Amino acid sequence: MRSLSAEEAALWARVTATIRPLSREPIEQPADQPPAISAAPKPKGRVPDPRPTKPIPAPPKNLHQSTLDGSWDRRLSSGQIQPDRTLDLHGHNLDRAWQAIDHGLERAIATGDRVLLLITGHQRQGEPPLARGRIRAAVHDWLAASRHASQIAAVRGAHRRHGGGGSLYIILRKPR
Repeated sequence: MRSLSAEEAALWARVTATIRPLSREPIEQPADQPPAISAAPKPKGRVPDPRPTKPIPAPPKNLHQSTLDGSWDRRLSSGQIQPDRTLDLHGHNLDRAWQAIDHGLERAIATGDRVLLLITGHQRQGEPPLARGRIRAAVHDWLAASRHASQIAAVRGAHRRHGGGGSLYIILRKPR
């Protein structure tokens, strides 16, 4: 791992100064933190090209934007689809919610279910995310990183009759 040049360090200091914390608790700055480095003068003469870097791995696929055929999307948005299985996460903490999602997906895949209704509860408005709504905020990342991600065809918001903004449909691929 290489160290940052003075110019890169100055740029990084400007970027980190714009970051807002996710919680409302104040951030404690370490007392031994060095002061910000001022920008170094631009070097004279020919500057060599930067060394090639390793390719950045692709981010996990966004299951919310995965495509289904038009009839699936129409039936989901109109509430005509009845879920095969329902998983309610009310009353769970983050760890238990993740375990419940994992086990629920495992059971749904084993029994050949296609549509799982995941009830997360509404994300509470506010900045930054408050104690409520953390499960809802983490669900998409959990699903994309899940060991069952390859079996998930898409994730869609639920119809009002199935919980609306507090619920999601997880559409699983057909069993092979």
